[in-house]
Amino acid sequence: MSRHETSPTTVQPASHHRPNACCFCWCCCCSCSWNEDRERAWRASRETKLETIPNCEACTKPTPEEVRGWAQSFDKLMKSPAGRNVFREFLRTEYSEENMLFWLACEELKTECNKHTIDEKARMIYEDYISILSPKEVSLDSRVREVINRKMQEPSSHTFDDAQLQIYTLMHRDSYPRFLNSAIYKSLLQGVSRSSSES
Repeated sequence: MSRHETSPTTVQPASHHRPNACCFCWCCCCSCSWNEDRERAWRASRETKLETIPNCEACTKPTPEEVRGWAQSFDKLMKSPAGRNVFREFLRTEYSEENMLFWLACEELKTECNKHTIDEKARMIYEDYISILSPKEVSLDSRVREVINRKMQEPSSHTFDDAQLQIYTLMHRDSYPRFLNSAIYKSLLQGVSRSSSES
């Protein structure tokens, strides 16, 4: 007596095995064919309805000072598009990339002025990240959920502010310390240090 429900377990990326990266940056900054193929495969396996949010942000190659600065504060990391891409790559290895995707979606929503667009994007954010039926649901406490449910009756560009802050704090306290000790960040740090000493 099945109810024809779709399983939320079918959206994990196929593999996290990584061949030798072709550039110093392990995020999506490089446009090489390996990165494009990997990104295409990942996109096909885990589509988001928020098509306006790119799978990775366009960014310039970070300077050695910028990369070192990411270890000084989480704010510095999150204010840098390259930093967010690298951190997002790390979150993907921990199966918590939805936290960054949700944060980015909230940032994009804040830039909207058109009422119809705000309603549409708010509904998509709710379905993708707040709904308990979503495989990409983020971890929020009941108080914040109640606030969102009330605000969703008349969504605004700031409907998810409390939730966004809670997820930002979660990433800061929980994921950020592990990111600084991760192979992804350490390899990147060594790569930029090496390239700056050679130049």
